[in-house]
Amino acid sequence: MQKWLVDHPWITYILIYVFLVYIYNKVFRIRKLPLLKDAVIYLTIAVGAFILLLFQLDLELPIVVSLGVAVALMLIVRIRYWFTDRSKAKGGGNEQPAGNSDKPAAEEVEGERSGQSDRS
Repeated sequence: MQKWLVDHPWITYILIYVFLVYIYNKVFRIRKLPLLKDAVIYLTIAVGAFILLLFQLDLELPIVVSLGVAVALMLIVRIRYWFTDRSKAKGGGNEQPAGNSDKPAAEEVEGERSGQSDRS
């Protein structure tokens, strides 16, 4: 795969740029920015993608593969949240929080506090 990416540098650059834009939009972008600031950010991402392209082609680092894994993990998390939201909407959200006890949450917190004071 590395040889194919070296043989097709434009496709490699586009892949890196698309992965970086997706990661930026899903992780760092909180709200819509003005057009000029958006242009500056995407231009900066383009310059960073070029630097990562050099790392990919010259140093033979697995940049495309690493970004692909990051995007795949982000997609898995989004699918998981989608299933969780769907099951809550369908079941009314009566799921118990993660834990192995049948005690209500308030009793668990009190038990943890008393356990902490014994250790001190």
